[in-house]
Amino acid sequence: MGGECSTEHWRATIHSSSVEPDKRSLGLWSGVGLVIANTVGVGVLTNTGYMAGRLGPNEIMLAWVVGGVMALAGARAYAEIAALIPRSGGEYRYLSDLWHPFLGSLAGWTSLLVGFSAPVALAASTVGPFFGTLVPGVPPLLISVVLIVAATASQAFNLRWSKRTQDGFALLKAVLLAGFIIGGFVSGSHEVPSWTAPEATGSFPARPFAVSLVYIAFAFSGWNTVIYAAEEFREPRRTVPRAMMIGTAVVAAVYLAVNWIFVANLSGHRLSGWLREDTSRITLAHLLIGELAGKQVARLASLFVILSLISSVISMTMVGPRVCAAMAGEGFLPRALGERRGRPPVGSVLLQSGLALLLLATHGFEELLRSVGSILTLTSALTVAALVRMRFARRLPAGRERPSWPVMVAAAIFLCGSAWMLWVTLIEAPRTLVWLGIVGLAAAVAYVVAQRRRRAV
Repeated sequence: MGGECSTEHWRATIHSSSVEPDKRSLGLWSGVGLVIANTVGVGVLTNTGYMAGRLGPNEIMLAWVVGGVMALAGARAYAEIAALIPRSGGEYRYLSDLWHPFLGSLAGWTSLLVGFSAPVALAASTVGPFFGTLVPGVPPLLISVVLIVAATASQAFNLRWSKRTQDGFALLKAVLLAGFIIGGFVSGSHEVPSWTAPEATGSFPARPFAVSLVYIAFAFSGWNTVIYAAEEFREPRRTVPRAMMIGTAVVAAVYLAVNWIFVANLSGHRLSGWLREDTSRITLAHLLIGELAGKQVARLASLFVILSLISSVISMTMVGPRVCAAMAGEGFLPRALGERRGRPPVGSVLLQSGLALLLLATHGFEELLRSVGSILTLTSALTVAALVRMRFARRLPAGRERPSWPVMVAAAIFLCGSAWMLWVTLIEAPRTLVWLGIVGLAAAVAYVVAQRRRRAV
């Protein structure tokens, strides 16, 4: 599909970039920090609880290892594409250039509908119950809604406050995780866990294991953050790939440490039943800190988590609409959603936040987690599959070499794991197809409308 179109895009993107070299200000460690800050979020604090019902401690840790390997394999494959196309835009740009503009539109709509709106809803839904541990009696949903509205106001009309506070929030997130890991290893159990999953069957739980990988894939989503701003980096062909690999490796190590603390200190019944026992314990971190250090320390931890999640909501409310605005600029969305000179894309900000509020009101946490993880896995798999196509293509653009076999091994690992996760998820939760259908239909309509407009011009 789109072979001739793809070749033309290859030639154009290999030699073009819209940002002059002297205006590129980001270096390697800025990229590594960006990957870590945008990847580490609420997923690592909740996913093991959803997994522990049917997975034991060994299976849980193995799932996180496999998830880390898949993320590193994906980062290695993306690194090859980032060197080929050193431009901003992420999957929207890659799929348009390497496959077909329709798949780029599909990736763009994925970013709009689930890539940013759903994570905003997830983060906001977590803030509400955490706030309730500090100020009892306040409806959690009210807090979540107020946060989304406040973030929308800060991004739609005034960017100055957000830019000045992001570094502080990122530092608090790092302090939170470092403190939790150090405290967990110092005060927690040092014995190898031996508990059994409440719903264990005696054989390896293949299907639950695959579904758990979808949750973990969502927790790792963000390892490719730097590709959305590739043109802002110095030497993007070299810096962007290295930032992805280093940042993803650091995140994988942090995730293994955090989840070892969970499985070593909490039994399968505690892990899988923490929400049913007390809905104020919205993450396993809060539950564990309360048991190890007491309720007052857990309250302090809640404050840090709230600040961290607020940072995530503001950051995604700032970044997400830029993808939407780029689509509007290229005719795939109404021009009213595009950027205006000297002003943020107000229409895109309002649209994304409206979708986040809708998801917050209509979907449960676990359903959002599963659906978003599946769709993001699909678009990433389509991007990595472009490398396979390049390897076996009859002709390549002048000056471009075929991907090496080590890169192809990384691509194969990522694609096989992604295919397995998606297949099992669709069997276990067929409703995920509704999300896929909505995104596909929106992308198809937008693409047809955009093509008709271009013909009419």
